[in-house]
Amino acid sequence: MNVFEDFKISDLLKKSIKRHGFTKPTKIQYISIPHIMEGKDVVGESATGSGKTLAFGCGIIDKVVPKAGLQALVMTPTRELAEQVKMDLKKLSAEKPLLIISIYGGVAIEPQMRDLRKAEVVVATPGRLLDHFSRGTIDTSKIKILVLDEADRMLDMGFIDDVERIIKACPKDRQTLLFSATMLPQIKALAARHMKDSTEVMAGRLVDPTKLTQVYYDVTGNLKLSLLIHLLQHERSGLVMVFCNSRINTDFLVKNLSKNGINAVAIHGGHSQNKRSSTMKEFNDAKMQVLVCTDVAARGLHIPNVSHIYNYDIPSDPNDYVHRIGRTARAGESGKVVNLLCDRDHDSFSRLMRDYSSFSIKKVERPNLKRVIAIRIQNPRRPQGRMSRRRPPYR
Repeated sequence: MNVFEDFKISDLLKKSIKRHGFTKPTKIQYISIPHIMEGKDVVGESATGSGKTLAFGCGIIDKVVPKAGLQALVMTPTRELAEQVKMDLKKLSAEKPLLIISIYGGVAIEPQMRDLRKAEVVVATPGRLLDHFSRGTIDTSKIKILVLDEADRMLDMGFIDDVERIIKACPKDRQTLLFSATMLPQIKALAARHMKDSTEVMAGRLVDPTKLTQVYYDVTGNLKLSLLIHLLQHERSGLVMVFCNSRINTDFLVKNLSKNGINAVAIHGGHSQNKRSSTMKEFNDAKMQVLVCTDVAARGLHIPNVSHIYNYDIPSDPNDYVHRIGRTARAGESGKVVNLLCDRDHDSFSRLMRDYSSFSIKKVERPNLKRVIAIRIQNPRRPQGRMSRRRPPYR
């Protein structure tokens, strides 16, 4: 099977897939779609952006019947991913009249309650889904297909207990599909508890290590911002993602990058859903060249044409580093990862190099810099009108 025509899927699905320009299946699609279409439970290990939405979408679109109630439920860890999966499923169902909706927090619940009365497919985050359970505004008695997307991320975010409650509320006679970028022991245990004779499939990462360059700079904390600005101003690049470990660092960077003529925008969990959605659209449309973000943007979002990843902060969990760098060097394109280290990053960086000893991350000498005077920002956790006495995050 090297084309979608070879799969045992409906002609309507084939037509929709062809209309959207998909001709050759990705690895995860190639190895999982046959099992999914046979109605088997599937556990798939696959990176973000590998095409798994189309894989489980084929099963959903093929088996869900219009106007027969809620029959498919997809759980995702974040609002952005829920919205993206909904849009992808809508494209896939262009030849079949299905009401596909997304439900998540940060927006009004009443429109979701109205839509749930007629929806056949729901894509949801666990927290808001449980809100609907407690209100009695969702009926899961007819669920045929349950999908857990980015299961490891839901574990990281503390959603596993919520996920278990939701699984138990669905009929036992269902097809369950679980996809995860990393197959942690807790995820395997979850699958063992709730899946029947599941088939395991594994697809390699999309990142091409031969096209990915990783470097690091050792710099004092008071020159970290100056170095980032210098590199962004002098290094030729496409779209750029700059990762921070905290919301306050993210806001600090955007304010200072913008002050120094760099077209930057921020995204983190403290922003409203509307703001997060509009920010992602601006970045995907290349209206903004630099996206400064927390790990909310490292997983589950399709962001093409990212040439550079900057780690302004090194994550304490090495797996988060892997997910961050997975945003570049995709689909045959080259990519570069630049790590900015000061004293407080060394422990995390040492842990990363110990856990991923195969990584080749070369030290680069710091260029001559013009010192940038940072603009302080107010810590949002402090009362209005009082400035934090702490020094600003890396100047």
